[in-house]
Amino acid sequence: MGCFVHESSYVDDGATVGDGTKVWHFSHVLPGAKIGESCILGQNVNIGNDVVIGSRVKIQNNVSVYGGTIIQDDVFLGPSCVLTNVSNPRSQVNRHAIYEPVLIKRGATIGANATIVCGITIGRYAFISAGAVVTRDVPDYGLVMGNPAKRVGWMSRHGHRLPPSDSDGIMCCPESSYRYREIAPGVIQCLDLDEEASLPDELATGMRSYHSYKLDT
Repeated sequence: MGCFVHESSYVDDGATVGDGTKVWHFSHVLPGAKIGESCILGQNVNIGNDVVIGSRVKIQNNVSVYGGTIIQDDVFLGPSCVLTNVSNPRSQVNRHAIYEPVLIKRGATIGANATIVCGITIGRYAFISAGAVVTRDVPDYGLVMGNPAKRVGWMSRHGHRLPPSDSDGIMCCPESSYRYREIAPGVIQCLDLDEEASLPDELATGMRSYHSYKLDT
């Protein structure tokens, strides 16, 4: 099957790009980078040395992913979001050997123009709001906003803010009807799907946007 690389882009020798992945205009994948299957790299995307990217990852325009970053399956990086790998950079000091890693776990979303400060972990299916500045770890399903970003709620896998829990401690996604529960303080789990499983095909096609849901509630 192979991958697609636009004629204006470069995939350097020593980089690995999986089947079905598309690398669009003016992008650059550096040596040692590993990109999984069925990913999409938009225009003007830079993937640094030794970056590891899973499968079905979507990276929108104008995003640079620097060395020390690990991105798991099904992650979405919004347009012009910023990832970093050194917390105290100086032009005259070479810190290539002490990059501070960023781990973005399965299914997480990083909103447009958000900034992720290095040395942290973004949990599974977490949702980083547009323009947020994230300086600390984000839990699974956490919805964070602001500068510095703070958790303001929980998000479902379909990208909807979960309502308050019912008398049984259940929070239900308004789109998929998947049920979620806080199994320990600050720890959310989906009750209807294995945490490592992708969405079933019949539920992977969105039925409603977040804003259309808000208008009806």
